[in-house]
Amino acid sequence: MVGVSHGLDITSTGSATFEKASGEAVMLSCQFNLAPEDTGPLDIEWSQLASDNQKEDKVIILYSGDRAYEDYNPAMKGRVHFNSPDPKNGDASINLTSLQPSDTGTYQCKVKKAPGIRSRKMQLTVMVRPSKPACSTVGPSHLGKDVQLKCVSSEGTNPVQYTWEKTSDTKVLPATAVMDSTGSTLNVRNASNSASGTYRCTARNRVGMDDCTLNLRVVPAPNTAGIIAGAVIGVLLALILIAIILFCCYRARNRKKYEKEMSYEIKEDVPPPKSRVSTARSFTSVGSQRSSVGSMSPSNLHEYAAKSMYNALPSEEYDRPPSQAPVAPLSRTAGPNLSRMGAVPVMVPAQNRDGSIV
Repeated sequence: MVGVSHGLDITSTGSATFEKASGEAVMLSCQFNLAPEDTGPLDIEWSQLASDNQKEDKVIILYSGDRAYEDYNPAMKGRVHFNSPDPKNGDASINLTSLQPSDTGTYQCKVKKAPGIRSRKMQLTVMVRPSKPACSTVGPSHLGKDVQLKCVSSEGTNPVQYTWEKTSDTKVLPATAVMDSTGSTLNVRNASNSASGTYRCTARNRVGMDDCTLNLRVVPAPNTAGIIAGAVIGVLLALILIAIILFCCYRARNRKKYEKEMSYEIKEDVPPPKSRVSTARSFTSVGSQRSSVGSMSPSNLHEYAAKSMYNALPSEEYDRPPSQAPVAPLSRTAGPNLSRMGAVPVMVPAQNRDGSIV
C-alpha cells in the first residue's frame, strides 16, 4: 500500500492473492476512508499491470465525475462491475465474472481525492480445473504378466496429480502395484486373479478435481500355438479350395475347346453332294450309247460289246434329271437275238457307287 500522508486511507485487509478456476467469479476488495482535508474530486481506477516493463498497464474500469465506466476495456466488457452502486461511499471493490486464463495477472486499485492518493495491489491466478480423465489398460490383461492402468485428463492447469484406489473386494491396491511420479500410470506387476476388480482414478489440481473408473479382469493367456496352427490350416484349406476351382475351370475350358474342334472335323469328313449336271451328262451319254446299239448293223455289234466292258451304266440310285424320261432296261431276249446275229457274250465288271470297278 502506497500513498501520501493525508487522510485518505484504504482499509481492506483481506487476502491479496487469489486462485480461481476458469468460469468462476472473484471479488477484488478495495475499501477506503476519506478525510475532511481531501476536498478534490474522487477518481477510482482499476488496472491490470503489465508483466513486462516495456508494456503499458490496462485500465479495466473507472469511476470519475460521479460516473462509472464499466465497459472501458473491450476484453472484459460485461464481466467487470463495481461491487457498490455508489463507490464514493467508500467501497471501490470490483467483481470479475466468467473468469478466463487470460485474466491471470496483478490488479491495482488506485483511489485519488486531492491531495490524498492511495493504491492496493492483488494477484489473481485463473486456473483450468482437470477435465474428466480417461481410464484405460495398456496391452492385454493376462495372468502372470505386467498390466498397466492409464489415467489422463486432456485439460487442466499444471500441476495435475493423479491418485488410484480400488473400490471393490478388499479396496486395497495389489501389493505389486507401483505408480509413476505423477500417478497417471499404475503398473501391476505379475498380475494375479486378486488384481481383478474396479479401480478409480482421481485427477486434481489446486482449483478442481474429477475422476473415472475402470473394471480390470485378469484372464489366462491364450494358447498361441493353437491359434497359429489354426491359422496355418485355414490358409492351406483356402489355397486348396482355390486350386480346385482353378482346375475345374481349366477342365471345363478344355472340354469346350475339344468339342468345338470335333464338330469342325466331322463337318470336314462329310463328302460334298454329287453335281446334278454331271449326273445328267452321264445319263445323256448312256442314252446315246443305247440309241447307237439299235442302229448298229450285225457286223459291228461285236466291237460295241467289247467297248461296253469299260463303260458301266450309272447306278439307279442317282437322281435322274427331271427333263429326261427313264430309259427302259434291256430285254432278256436280246441275248439270243444277238447270238444269232453273230455277237459274242462277254462279262461286264461290276461297279460300286462312286464308279470304281469291284
